[in-house]
Amino acid sequence: MTTLEGPALGIPTGSLPGTPGELAHADLVGRLAREIYGQGQAASQPFAPSLPASPQLPQGLESLPQGPGGASLPAADLGLPSAPAGGLPSGLQPDAASLGARSFGAPPVGLPGLTGPSQANPVGATPAPASANLLDLSAIPSVHPYPAQAKLPEYFVPSLPEVAAHLPGGTDLHRQIAADHPRANAFAHAVAPSLVPAAPGKPGGDVSQEHFARFGHLPHPSQPDGASDYYFLNPAPSARKKSAAQPRVEPSRHAGPAPRVTSHGSVPAGAPFDVEHVRKDFPALHQSVNGHPLVWLDNAATTHKPQSVIDATSEFYGRHNSNIHRAAHTLAARSTDLFEGGREKTRRFLNAPSKDDIVFLRGTTEAINLVANSYGRAHIGPGDEIIVSTIEHHANIVPWQLLAQSTGATIRVIPVNDRGEIIFEQYAALLSGRTKIVSVTHVANALGTVNPIREIIALAHAYGVPVLVDAAQSTPHIPIDVQSLDADFLVFSGHKVFGPTGIGALYGKKHLLEAMPPWQGGSHMIEDVTFSKTVYKGAPEKFEAGTPDIAGAVGLGAALDYLESIGLPAIAAYEHDLLEYAQEGLAEVKGLRLIGTALNKASVMSFTVNGVSNEAVAHHLDAHGIAVRSGHHCALPALRRFGVDQSVRASLAFYNTREDVDVFLRALHTLPRP
Repeated sequence: MTTLEGPALGIPTGSLPGTPGELAHADLVGRLAREIYGQGQAASQPFAPSLPASPQLPQGLESLPQGPGGASLPAADLGLPSAPAGGLPSGLQPDAASLGARSFGAPPVGLPGLTGPSQANPVGATPAPASANLLDLSAIPSVHPYPAQAKLPEYFVPSLPEVAAHLPGGTDLHRQIAADHPRANAFAHAVAPSLVPAAPGKPGGDVSQEHFARFGHLPHPSQPDGASDYYFLNPAPSARKKSAAQPRVEPSRHAGPAPRVTSHGSVPAGAPFDVEHVRKDFPALHQSVNGHPLVWLDNAATTHKPQSVIDATSEFYGRHNSNIHRAAHTLAARSTDLFEGGREKTRRFLNAPSKDDIVFLRGTTEAINLVANSYGRAHIGPGDEIIVSTIEHHANIVPWQLLAQSTGATIRVIPVNDRGEIIFEQYAALLSGRTKIVSVTHVANALGTVNPIREIIALAHAYGVPVLVDAAQSTPHIPIDVQSLDADFLVFSGHKVFGPTGIGALYGKKHLLEAMPPWQGGSHMIEDVTFSKTVYKGAPEKFEAGTPDIAGAVGLGAALDYLESIGLPAIAAYEHDLLEYAQEGLAEVKGLRLIGTALNKASVMSFTVNGVSNEAVAHHLDAHGIAVRSGHHCALPALRRFGVDQSVRASLAFYNTREDVDVFLRALHTLPRP
């Protein structure tokens, strides 16, 4: 196969970079292409990063394998593999039949500040806080060596089916990925060693496997042995020494009071989690349905509201009702203060740098649509790629599909294993110079899987790609810190966090929100309007056209106050114990198949029962006063991965009890069978 020369590509020779550093980087691109294809005699051994004691990315690419004997591989003027010199291997120029979906030589992606790491700013244009769990990428050169106008040939990676068709290893997916993408595998292992074994072909020789055999779960990069089993309760490494020990539940398998919260460190444990006291705050729980006390197990769809939220909303309409921002009278001032107070409480709940980083919207769905239509239409075009996972809610699929259809972009999907966990090394293989955004759920609404969101973000940032986090199902259960996660966008809904319906929030990094154009136009989002030109306000106002849900923002603030008064770490620990208790009981129900068995899982149980329709199961439970959901849960691709179109879903909240679970299990045991 011949190597294309510069003039053949329509690129003037004089326009090519000529400095030693640029040529060395061009040579690196050529060697990467040969390694990815693994053809001929080209060097193909996996990248072996030299990792520091703390979890970081590989320190530089100079340790990439060279040619035989360690000599540097040759490079043509274009940075492509050249003809063999002496005993060195010949290069590879892929033909048209080899072209796939991903490029390592594409132009820079994203906004300025997200096109590659630098010494001053390793993963984004917004300086990260000292507490953030960031990776040191300063020694890794940019993966985009040429300006957009160079129009160099693009190197592609074959798709997974193509890989599987030609590589040995049978159905061992990880071995195939590691063999076909050794650099991606090593890179992913450096970012997330708990998720990607370094040497999949050496059973028992991997740290992750040894940890699993010893502790019964995979390690987390930020969690030392002996720390909390609930990794989402542990702070970032940089903040751990300054933080008090996080609580966990002392599990018990007998009847009695709610589990007590204990501490792993020397800090005294907090007060016991008094679930009966909590339940008194929720009036909707104290009613009968079909002659039985209500057991609410539909919390993933919506949560009930504490009295404080009901009172705050009612008081707004009873005493303070007024439109905001645009009047000088007293009630307008009160309403404005209450509305902006809700924004500040949301900022505090997420630990956002500024309340101006918080945009109020109707909920998670509208927030994702805003990002897709504003950021997406400004930065995504033909041939670009959007990465989502198999286990997304429809709200994190359909907006991106609409964007892809209108722009010519492509959606790439991260697969999941049989437990419902994303295959991290395949996610690493999907990332490339074509990727323009990654949009993934933190907790899967149909399966309960808790995704390794910190590692997902870190790896995307190594490619200069922003990440949107769908936190609709994680915010009611898990402490969220957008600065520690280094999330670019994060969205959630009020009615999932015990607040009103019709209100939600988008967090965005300041430089991203400032660069995004408005999506909807109308009142309040403008500075000035003439028939020839409109001047818009800055974020967040430019995304909040029209009269907002003022009472909803007030109620959301009250709900977040309530959650913080209880403490999300204590909530997470209590719910984790309750989930384990419930899943142990489900295992004893004849013919029941649990869908979604991730090692790290939130309070969701999706299941089917052999021989009984999902709707019949839900109706039977409802007759006993138990509210569950049956259907596709707005997550058809996730369920179809497990061979079903629908399931029954029972989901827990911190106001549920073991007695609730026992009633639920007894009703399942009495389910009529055909």
